[in-house]
Amino acid sequence: MRILHICAYTWAIGGPAKMIYDHTSVHAAQGEQITILTPVSDDDVIYDTAPGVRVIPVKRHWFSRFFPEFSPALYQYLREHGNAYDLIHVHGLWHFGSIAPYLLNLRPPKVMTIHGLLDQWAIRHGYWKKRLMTWLVQKKNVEKTQLIHINNTSEKQDLQNYLGYQRSNVVIIPNGLRPADFRNLPPKGAFRQRFGIAADQRVILFLSRINVKKGLDLLLPAFERLLQTHPNTVLALVGPDDGYKSEVEQFVQEHDLKNRVILTGLLTGEDKLTAFADADVFALPTYSESFAIAALEAMASGVPALLTEHVGFGDYIRSYQSAQLCETTVDSVHNGLTYLLDHPAEAATMARNARRMIDEVCDIHVLANQLLDAYYQLLPQKV
Repeated sequence: MRILHICAYTWAIGGPAKMIYDHTSVHAAQGEQITILTPVSDDDVIYDTAPGVRVIPVKRHWFSRFFPEFSPALYQYLREHGNAYDLIHVHGLWHFGSIAPYLLNLRPPKVMTIHGLLDQWAIRHGYWKKRLMTWLVQKKNVEKTQLIHINNTSEKQDLQNYLGYQRSNVVIIPNGLRPADFRNLPPKGAFRQRFGIAADQRVILFLSRINVKKGLDLLLPAFERLLQTHPNTVLALVGPDDGYKSEVEQFVQEHDLKNRVILTGLLTGEDKLTAFADADVFALPTYSESFAIAALEAMASGVPALLTEHVGFGDYIRSYQSAQLCETTVDSVHNGLTYLLDHPAEAATMARNARRMIDEVCDIHVLANQLLDAYYQLLPQKV
């Protein structure tokens, strides 16, 4: 099958690029022909690709400041080559790449992954622009899409609220990973040495885009309060700036946390694994996620995690008792961090439960083949 994915396939985009990588690595290994069409700017770094997967970068236009991912080159590529594919998989909403295939009325069936963008928190941000887009094209395009892919039952309710009815052809397939990739971490100490963290200091790790959506406005004041009772603690913020770094730096300066809060920037590959190896607690008090892969990776690495219901797999967490859940308040984040640091035995039990959860329900080989089966059901059946 010839499959075209449309997404901003760069390191800065976070979860969607990782999801595409994970699924296409399985699909390409099984002989599927995969192409990723991605709008890029000059300073973008394209995400890793699996063997056999082709990436076609197209330039963003300056107008993308007003209409995300706007790219005449993307439109032209689809116009010339769109019908050469058997299936087109669109990732996300509200951007030009999610609109262009429908403007051209291309023949291949379309799949759309929502990526949590119909969550109430996400809808409220840029509300009037999204309402206008809904009225003009977005809702019609969702209705015309042959298959909607979502990650959890909450997204199914969000989709129903958006459309006003419960549509058919919706498949729930969570994000996953390869558990073996996180079983043999680098030796402890490399991350601490690189960023000047003493061996006796406790490390709270945040690993995600530096975006207010991720709950940094909760985590920073909660951490400041934590230092009153746990002074030998540092907060490592790992990830690229996504519009909130200046606010983080201002908070650090105003509260004299320069030696307590470390901004590392983006870490990938082995460098990221060293962060997991040296972390005592992973914290992601997010307001909105489809299915937080960074949290899943931390849990697969054996790091006790503090998460919110909005992480995208709260039902799994409750079922397996695999993480400490908190509310999106400073008090709740502070209390959750305190509990994990003060109850190491219970935290270790959660970490063991998390690895069992991932082995049983989040193995990417199983999940990628579920999505591939859903793809094939959209194609004309050979007689």
